[in-house]
Amino acid sequence: MLLTRTVLLSLADPRRQSAARQPQLYDRDVLATTGPAQRLVEAEAAYVVANPESRRLHEERARFMPGGNTRTTIHQPPFPLTIVRGDGARITDADGHEYTDFLGEYTAGLYGHSHPVIVEAIRAALADGIVLGAPNRYETALAEAICTRFPSVDLVRFCNSGTEANLLALSLSRAVTGRSGVLVFAGAYHGGILLFAHGISSLNPPFPWIVGEYNDAEGAARLVAEHARELAAVIVEPLQGAAGVIPGDPSFLRALREATTENGVLLVFDEVMTSRLSTGGMQQLLGIDPDLTTLAKFVGGGLSFGAFGGRADLMGRFDPSRPDALQHGGTFNNDVLTMAAGAAGLTQVLTETEIARLNGLGDRLRNRLNAFAVERGIEFCATGYGSLVGLHFTRGPVRNEGDVPEAAELRGLLHLHMLECGFSYGRRGFIALSLPLCEREIAGFAAAVEEFLTGV
Repeated sequence: MLLTRTVLLSLADPRRQSAARQPQLYDRDVLATTGPAQRLVEAEAAYVVANPESRRLHEERARFMPGGNTRTTIHQPPFPLTIVRGDGARITDADGHEYTDFLGEYTAGLYGHSHPVIVEAIRAALADGIVLGAPNRYETALAEAICTRFPSVDLVRFCNSGTEANLLALSLSRAVTGRSGVLVFAGAYHGGILLFAHGISSLNPPFPWIVGEYNDAEGAARLVAEHARELAAVIVEPLQGAAGVIPGDPSFLRALREATTENGVLLVFDEVMTSRLSTGGMQQLLGIDPDLTTLAKFVGGGLSFGAFGGRADLMGRFDPSRPDALQHGGTFNNDVLTMAAGAAGLTQVLTETEIARLNGLGDRLRNRLNAFAVERGIEFCATGYGSLVGLHFTRGPVRNEGDVPEAAELRGLLHLHMLECGFSYGRRGFIALSLPLCEREIAGFAAAVEEFLTGV
């Protein structure tokens, strides 16, 4: 019999003992009689009782922030856990419960929590001052590391987030081509004001957006040709993260490269998430060179960061000495701590060997869960590539946003079950592995998911 973390914790924690006597959240008979919606109500009620300090802190935040939140992605009903400490691949919430972190800060936490090499780099930089108002000695090292790893990036500029990076790449495309339109794909997330889940967000900038279907090679090529006169750029994630960790078919991405080249449209690869999948991102794995690439997340060593780069003739427009220079400011574009942390991570920690090891862990997790679901005929599948994994309540295949079922109750029940088993990940089914994880944690996570699936 599998001895889960829930059982182990209940031996020492009276609150957990009480929770352990509750009917299992994933009990097949209970689900059959009450339905997942009612079961979720009961599970969330138990969650409220189990996390009083997180609830108190949420209510305190709500006095000053709408919904107690300044980042929609990390909210979950009835309230999110407040995390007070992280170490390696472990996090601890305000009520003292410890979890193995499978969220990895939505890919930004690739190095884990407080990696000693990165912490030391930050401390050394901090000792020399942090708001210098001038070029510093760390930004060259980070820029060189990026340009070396990504052959399509001749020159690079820094900013403060993936949102900024994508907005700047698209604005550059519009400036140099003299056209205004942008082709995007349904389900895409290119930042806080570049949202394309189930339509075009009213928060998006008023560009002439054309929305295609992800992984539809013929349809995308046709849209590029039809709108070539108005299109400045096509922006695409080589793997759609927020839509469900959906890999782009190589044929689809190559069709975009061919169509944009033929029609004089710029191709932008949003590698904010996928840059972690090889030393040169997905473009290296695919053998496709985009005109512009955007980066963020882990590339800043876990601090706030964004970057965009590409062909020298495009990026050269930001050279301040040119008479036709485009201006691009930003107080913290070359923030000393971020520059030092990012350079240390790329040059001292993230080796090709470590990337391969972590991708292998993700592959084994995905393959094990898929084999389990197929063997038992369960409506469930795991998507993704390497260290990025998505969980879905469908047999698949999952090729675009339209293939992802809502399944809100089941997603909620699975998430609460996994928290009770001591694993944290994105409630929507999002997993981003971090370097401190090993085979033991992968096996434990898979066993906990299988335990849930056996009951539904």
